[in-house]
Amino acid sequence: MKAKETKYPNDHQYPDNPFTMDFGREPNEIIPRLRTMDELVTAFTSDKPSQHIAMITGVRGSGKTVFMTSAARAVSDRGNWTAVELSPEQDLLHSLVVKLAEEKTLSRLFQRTQINLSLFGVGLKVDGNSPVSDPEVALERMLESMKKHQRRLLITIDEVVNNQNIRVFASVFQILLRRDLPVFLLMTGLFENIRALQNQKTLTFLYRAPRIALEPLNIGIMADSYQRVFSLPRDQAIQMARQTRGYSFAFQLLGYYTWQHRSDPARVRTLFKQHLSEYVYDKIWSEMTAKEREIAAAMAQVPDGSIKSIRSLLNMETNQFNPYRMQLIRKGIANGNTYGKLTFTLPLFEEYVEENA
Repeated sequence: MKAKETKYPNDHQYPDNPFTMDFGREPNEIIPRLRTMDELVTAFTSDKPSQHIAMITGVRGSGKTVFMTSAARAVSDRGNWTAVELSPEQDLLHSLVVKLAEEKTLSRLFQRTQINLSLFGVGLKVDGNSPVSDPEVALERMLESMKKHQRRLLITIDEVVNNQNIRVFASVFQILLRRDLPVFLLMTGLFENIRALQNQKTLTFLYRAPRIALEPLNIGIMADSYQRVFSLPRDQAIQMARQTRGYSFAFQLLGYYTWQHRSDPARVRTLFKQHLSEYVYDKIWSEMTAKEREIAAAMAQVPDGSIKSIRSLLNMETNQFNPYRMQLIRKGIANGNTYGKLTFTLPLFEEYVEENA
């Protein structure tokens, strides 16, 4: 007779599964990146901010959106901030004007400042003042009013791409910064999309913007979470955490399926592998260049990650190999922290490569 599955662990802290398979949604069980978060929040919220922009990069599923959401909340909690989230697929300038005008506190402020925004469809009409029609002009006046009243604006944009909307917005943002207006920007994006945006001739100021490349989550802290939720012995919790290799989405995924099928470890592994393959790795693989796939295939054949062995399989000299090595590292697919080694950052990715190369 098949053993009955334990749907809920012994620890009843949560009535439902505390892990999530949804990308970007903040789960109940979350591993904070405290040092990185503290540095960012301090840089933005100091009396004389050391930076006004930060670009958060990482491979798909590395926790970029959750980190940005947490950072925006931490900044907004300081009290004199307004946070606005924009979509890269919309007219960002128009959308920003409308969202600011519809915020209750700011709406009253703009009314007192007599900024006529009636042409933007938000009802802020001021008799005797001509309506503002240009969103850039509107934003300048709104931000000048916010600065006068010691308020700051944080704009967040998730998964930026090098499209016209983003380029126009970034150009205007640069002008707002030059005019010393209280505006700050957090963006997330894949390394290649951020780089394409930085390579625009008119947006070179983005090269100076700090990039936050999200590192793997702390194995010990992940083990703490698994140990508490599933009432596991410490060694089992650590073993479970190591299976994720610190990959944020894998932490959630493994926890989710363990909660659902705790009595059947083989099924947990099968579902864990299948979900990673179909919902993450297929997309990552499709976005890799032919040469990157070739190198990944060689890496999958070298368990210890020896670069010398990988190059030997590929018949490549060091100067030929290094640019692709750096590309894979920057994309978050490979780890080159150990001298002479190049290994995958993603759990079970070597198995995926062997099955798909």
